[in-house]
Amino acid sequence: MSGHSKWATTKHKKAAIDAKRGKLFAKLIKNIEVAARTGGGDPAGNPTLYDAIQKAKKSSVPNDNIDRAVKRGSGLEAGGADYQTIMYEGYAPGGVALLIECLTDNRNRAAGEVRTALQDAGLDYESAEASFVPSMTVPVDKDGANKVFRLIEALEDSDDVQNVFGNFDVSDEVLAQLA
Repeated sequence: MSGHSKWATTKHKKAAIDAKRGKLFAKLIKNIEVAARTGGGDPAGNPTLYDAIQKAKKSSVPNDNIDRAVKRGSGLEAGGADYQTIMYEGYAPGGVALLIECLTDNRNRAAGEVRTALQDAGLDYESAEASFVPSMTVPVDKDGANKVFRLIEALEDSDDVQNVFGNFDVSDEVLAQLA
C-alpha cells in the first residue's frame, strides 16, 4: 500500500457535498424566514410560506430547522434577521446580460460579493431595475458558455444570491460539448 487511504478520499468528497448542501439549506431557510415575516407563520394562510416549506422539504431540510425558521420569521423566537431583496445587473463575457437577485441582511456584504465575482471575471457592474424575461438572447459558443457558467456558479456560491437570470442562448451542440 502506498499510503493512500480510501477513507480520506471519501471524507473529502463528503465534505464538498456537505458544504454545497449546507449552502442550499441556508438559502431555503432564509426564504422561509422572509415568507413568515411578510405573510405570517401559518402556511395555510400564507401561500409563499407554504411554497418555501415545500421546496425545503423537497431538498431534505430537517423539520426542526423549518419549524425554527418559521418561528424566527414570525417573531415567536428571537434571532430573525431583517432580510431585503436587492437586484443587480451585470454583464458576462460575450455581452450576456445577467440579473442577480439577492436576499440579504447586509446590503454592503452582498454588493461586495457580487462586485467581487464580477470583477474577478473582469467585468463591470451596475444596479438596475429587474426585467426577468429577455427580449433578445445572445448566442454563445463553447468558450463563452463555459465562462458564463463559471461566472453564474461563482455568483450562486454567495449565500446572499438567490437567483441569477441571463439572456444567453446555448445551442444543444455546445451543451453536449460541455457535458
